[in-house]
Amino acid sequence: MAEVTALIDYGAGNLRSVANALRAAGAEGVVVTADPTVVRAADRIVLPGVGAFRACIQALRGVPGLVEAMTERVQVGAAPFLGICVGMQLLATRGIEFGTTDGLDWIGGEVRQIPVTDSAIKVPHMGWNDVAPHRNALIEPGEAYFLHSYHFVPDAGADIAAMTDHGGGLVAAVARDTVLGVQFHPEKSQQYGLSLLARFLAWKP
Repeated sequence: MAEVTALIDYGAGNLRSVANALRAAGAEGVVVTADPTVVRAADRIVLPGVGAFRACIQALRGVPGLVEAMTERVQVGAAPFLGICVGMQLLATRGIEFGTTDGLDWIGGEVRQIPVTDSAIKVPHMGWNDVAPHRNALIEPGEAYFLHSYHFVPDAGADIAAMTDHGGGLVAAVARDTVLGVQFHPEKSQQYGLSLLARFLAWKP
């Protein structure tokens, strides 16, 4: 029986592209859902995200029972979880964008605007950039596609899974226990992204 990978639909992600990439990476049972019952029974959970932190967390919390189902399945049931772009940022304690907004607080930290230290540095950080792994077997060296104006600053260095550079170091991935979050877009990162998704689908933490 195929594993069920729940791709969370809360109106804030490029679901079709992510679903297609998961299938191309080998996932057989991708279910696009906002149903807490489906999420509680899923083998793996993927949370995409496009847009502003506040709008995304409000949309996620606006689906009755969804955050509770995700938290139960991942934090208690230890299901492997992947957050993509803003889906990664929502793991933080808070986001500083249009005021301060509480995140899921699964990985302590703050989402802040990318600092502009040089006029040559453009924000948003957009395009291909190097990914340098930081003590995490799921992340390999390579190039991935980024598109973001805010970045995750974890409280603990041990939660950093990869870094990139854009006028200074930026966190490219975070990880803790069964939770992985990537700032880049695997679904837009060609073979590099598909390889990452394949490793996530095979991950048995």
